[in-house]
Amino acid sequence: MKAAAPKIRCAWAGNDPLYQAYHDTEWGVPVHDDRLLFEFLTLEGAQAGLSWITILRKRAAYRAAFADFDPEVVSRFDAAKVAELLGNPGIVRNRLKVASTITNAQAFLKVQEEFGSFDAYQWSFVDGLPIQNAWQNIKEVPASTPLSDAFSRDLKKRGFRFVGTTICYAHMQAIGMVNDHTADCFRWRELRKK
Repeated sequence: MKAAAPKIRCAWAGNDPLYQAYHDTEWGVPVHDDRLLFEFLTLEGAQAGLSWITILRKRAAYRAAFADFDPEVVSRFDAAKVAELLGNPGIVRNRLKVASTITNAQAFLKVQEEFGSFDAYQWSFVDGLPIQNAWQNIKEVPASTPLSDAFSRDLKKRGFRFVGTTICYAHMQAIGMVNDHTADCFRWRELRKK
C-alpha cells in the first residue's frame, strides 16, 4: 500500500502543529461573524512587533481576558480592568495595546450601528468577494497593498488604533478577504472554490 503524499503548505506554516492547524483550518477562510472579526482584529494588533505563533499560543488567554471578544463588554472595561489585564501573564502586557482593544471595541460598535454589522463594512472593501491571488512563493506575497492602505486609513478615521496597513493586510489574509496561500499549497485550491 502506497503512503499518502504529505500535504504541501505555505512555507510560513513550518512544522509547529499549532501553526499548521491554524494554517489548515482558519487562515484565509472567509469570516462573516462579527465576534470573530473583532477577535482577529484584536489579535493582529497585539501581534505588532511579535511573531504570530506567540499570539496563537496566547489566544485562549486572550479569549478569557477579553470576554470572548464581545465588543460590547470590552467597550466598558475601566481603569481597574486595565490594571488587571496588565498583570495577566497570558496576554501581551502592553498598555497601549490593551487600551487600543477597548478603544477599538467602542469604534467597532459604532461601525456596527452605521453599517448593520462590522462584516458588511469590512467586506465592502472587496465587494463581498475574496481576492484570489496566485503567488508562486512566499516572497511574492506583499506585506500591504493599496487596498489595505485604504482600509487602514478608514479604520483610523473611525477611531481604531493599531490598524496600520501591514496589520490590516495581515487581518485581510487571516479572515479570507484575500486568498494568499501560495499556488502550490493544498489550501489555495480549496479556498478558491469557496
